[in-house]
Amino acid sequence: MAAAAPGRKVVLAVTQFGMSEDRAANADKAEQYVRRAAAAGGQIVVLPELFESMYFPMVHSEEYFQLAAPFEGHPLVERFARLAAELRVVLTVSFFEVANTTYFNSCALVDADGTVLGRYRKSHIPDGPGIRWKFYMSPGDTGLDVYDTAYGRVGLAICWDQWFPEAARALVLQGAEVLVYPSCIGDEPHDPANDSYPHWMRVQQGHAAANMVPLLAANRVGREQLQGSTGPVTYYGGSFIAGPQGQILAQLAEGLVTAEVDLAGLATARAQWGLFRDRRPDLYGALMTKDG
Repeated sequence: MAAAAPGRKVVLAVTQFGMSEDRAANADKAEQYVRRAAAAGGQIVVLPELFESMYFPMVHSEEYFQLAAPFEGHPLVERFARLAAELRVVLTVSFFEVANTTYFNSCALVDADGTVLGRYRKSHIPDGPGIRWKFYMSPGDTGLDVYDTAYGRVGLAICWDQWFPEAARALVLQGAEVLVYPSCIGDEPHDPANDSYPHWMRVQQGHAAANMVPLLAANRVGREQLQGSTGPVTYYGGSFIAGPQGQILAQLAEGLVTAEVDLAGLATARAQWGLFRDRRPDLYGALMTKDG
């Protein structure tokens, strides 16, 4: 009988906090939570989407384009790269990017030695009542990439991407051992009775279970109202870490939580279940079309 593969345990951490109009204070708060996560043993740490500011896509105003900066030399990315190196953590750094005349909702992935492994541009850009994502951001052109980090292979996507099972599957097919989603979701000002949080949570639990990988979703929390918005938005919080069966390993109200997983054990479990062995890509051509 073959010997069992040695364990490869890693501690995952999600952070969650509220943002204010003070960008410097928001960045300072994010740093505090990263430090706390590292002190709790966290090795892969996920920060919320666009944590440096209040969530400006809720309003239609050209002034918020001033928040964008190029990826190369981005001060927020550089600051948190130094922090990642100091604390020896893998870290997501979400930021508003401008590239020549185009704007993207982007996220850098920083390795535990401070190396910026790359940046992902959000692929799926939604639109809806009272929200102006498409006014500010173009669909990403980086594709769905997996990053080799000090603690495992990380598949990175952003917020609305998390509603698409194809994206999660594509990342795991490329070798992702952990899925991470910096996020921002709250109530619907135009429809207060619509509580989308349970749906948001379940769809991501489904990604974790269908692909048999852990998944981290980091949301913001609290009430925000920007000048010119139709009303205040209360962000749900409820950030969580899901296990490879879709189970909730950890969940929080505010602050951070951690969970330890064994990536080597999970790789063995995926092989034993045969979910990827038994796939039939020859039958899935409809996924490559808009209308099936």
